[in-house]
Amino acid sequence: MAPPRNVVKIAVQMPDAIPQLIQLDQAKPLAAVLKEVCDAWSLVHAGSYALQFADGHRRYITENNRTEIKNGSILCLSTAPDLEAERLLGGLQSGSRERRRETLQHLVSLAPDVTFAQEVISRDGLQRLGTIIEDGDDLGEVLTLALRAFLELMEHGMVSWETLSIPFVRKVVCYVNMNLMDAWVQPLALRLLESVTLSSPALGQLVKSEVPLDRLLVHLQVMNQQLQTKAMALLTALLQGASPTERKHMLDYLWQRNLRQFIYKNIIHSAAPLGDEMAHHLYVLQALTLGLLEPRMRTPLDPYSQEQREQLQALRQAAFESEGESLGSGLSADRRRSLCAREFRKLGFSNSNPAQDLERVPPGLLALDNMLYFSRHAPSAYSRFVLENSSREDKHECPFARSSIQLTVLLCELLRVGEPCSETAQDFSPMFFGQDQSFHELFCVSIQLLNKTWKEMRATQEDFDKVMQVVREQLARTLALKPSSLELFRTKVNALPYGEVLRLRQTERLHQEGTLAPPILELREKLKPELMGLIRQQRLLRLCEGTLFHKISSRRRQDKLWFCCLSPNHKVLQYGDVEEGASPPTLESLPEQLPVADIKALLTGKDCPHVREKGSGKQNKDLYELAFSVSYDHGEAEAYLNFIAPSKREFHLWTDGLSALLGSPMGSEQTRLDLEQLLTMETKLRLLELENVPIPEQPPPIPPPPTNFNFCYDCSIAES
Repeated sequence: MAPPRNVVKIAVQMPDAIPQLIQLDQAKPLAAVLKEVCDAWSLVHAGSYALQFADGHRRYITENNRTEIKNGSILCLSTAPDLEAERLLGGLQSGSRERRRETLQHLVSLAPDVTFAQEVISRDGLQRLGTIIEDGDDLGEVLTLALRAFLELMEHGMVSWETLSIPFVRKVVCYVNMNLMDAWVQPLALRLLESVTLSSPALGQLVKSEVPLDRLLVHLQVMNQQLQTKAMALLTALLQGASPTERKHMLDYLWQRNLRQFIYKNIIHSAAPLGDEMAHHLYVLQALTLGLLEPRMRTPLDPYSQEQREQLQALRQAAFESEGESLGSGLSADRRRSLCAREFRKLGFSNSNPAQDLERVPPGLLALDNMLYFSRHAPSAYSRFVLENSSREDKHECPFARSSIQLTVLLCELLRVGEPCSETAQDFSPMFFGQDQSFHELFCVSIQLLNKTWKEMRATQEDFDKVMQVVREQLARTLALKPSSLELFRTKVNALPYGEVLRLRQTERLHQEGTLAPPILELREKLKPELMGLIRQQRLLRLCEGTLFHKISSRRRQDKLWFCCLSPNHKVLQYGDVEEGASPPTLESLPEQLPVADIKALLTGKDCPHVREKGSGKQNKDLYELAFSVSYDHGEAEAYLNFIAPSKREFHLWTDGLSALLGSPMGSEQTRLDLEQLLTMETKLRLLELENVPIPEQPPPIPPPPTNFNFCYDCSIAES
């Protein structure tokens, strides 16, 4: 007879004792279960003991998480969390260095458990750890363990970072600024200061004033990837917390100290692979640096500004130098103004007064900056562009100024200038760190590309928007390849002429569209069920392979990872924490399990509980697009297993796979694309023999029946 649904068969073990095999009734109070276990081993004072999972992080079992116990789980009997916390905190007061080290090691191993963390924090455990950190009597392993335990406890979010004292923060700053420090202490100290900076503006200002930028540069130059990553994390946190003016001064100083060159040579092109966390911080640094262009992008040209008028005149004179020299040779003021207006028209401004063109924001003054940079740093290309087009009379001239203004808007959109930093993005461009003035240099390449594309399309003024669409596609496709240098970008984008763009468009259109003949549509409908089954099989296989996910808190990006996969029999989701850089774990090593039969629903986007509380700001848009959760019964309450997919593709694969497990339709964009691709391939294979044979829109008509059926052969007569 099968046991009741709420009864699970488990093993309970204890050191130096024979394990117990019991049937755990989930409806029975946990205290009663503990008493039965203790009685079986003749242990008194059952309240002094608690149950823990024997694998994974050895989490304590409480009434809140007891539903995670499944058939075959192995538990162990251990000291109750309150008594264990009291014992360990007492061990911190020991005068023996060895005992304090062992106590801290045990504390670090238990700190990730929220039940144990609550007991430690309620007994002033953070203050005791803070005392060890502030005293700094041992700058080696004891300090390292104390910092790790402190960070693990603070990560639970029970205590605000703003409650930390100024002397404590200053002491941690000392560890960052100290020379010849233990290799494990400084990354932890930097991580702590990053959390302080992101969570407390007041303490962040203290960190900014106490940690010199030069010190962070020293840490970045140490060939220790973990130290580099944490130093970059604190640097980007300080930049994010600074005002726009302070941020500009800080970045200017960092560029003067050759930070860009160091990042490009020793981090991006390092022999060691770039970690996800470092990639994110490089993305943030790129976004903040490009963000310095936003004020110019949002500021229209002031027609009464003498400086800006002189810049416009310099732009004109650089293109029409000979005419400009003749302006002073006795021309009247009206004639001079008329000549200037004509030359500004030749430059490609839509109005005789160029200030009217540059009143549009964006791009505002940023477009003028780009045009001036091009004229001064590539004078030959600038003169050739303007003179070549201003002398044409066949309506095929490419307007330089109008093109530059629109191209600046386009580059700002592609590079997301002025947009808030994403909390998870890693898509930095390596070539951004390859040279100074990367935005202006990119403009110089792009404006010459635009002129080349204009001539290839034989465009006129009426085709301006079409040309800009092609240029956008050329730039977007090339940027997506992440070229490592500007020269490589120039090579790749010039290898993508208008004809190649048309070919790619046609290829993509053929992949996305099928012929619309009714017989083909009917064939596609018949093929769909079989192909959807194939896609479903692929999605489930992908879930069985498993994926590494990032842990994202409501406060900031985390560098912790966890792995989740589907069991081969498609009945259980297995998951657990893993270390960064480690190989994917085996099924047997994953401590947590969630039966598919217990899953109630799949949630995505803003419906997920772990992003619902983060607000609706633009900075969370990427997070919403990658978030999904599964809800399941957790005792009487509803619980959730929350995910943040590493990419949009993984998001589609996992939501499709989970939908298939729940018997729901797979409605992701990736499923639509895969189905379309498979339908197109299968349809073409079925129609190979009909190549060059026109397929009629309607089936041929059925002929009328014959007047008689005398032509039929009667088999019965022949047999007789």
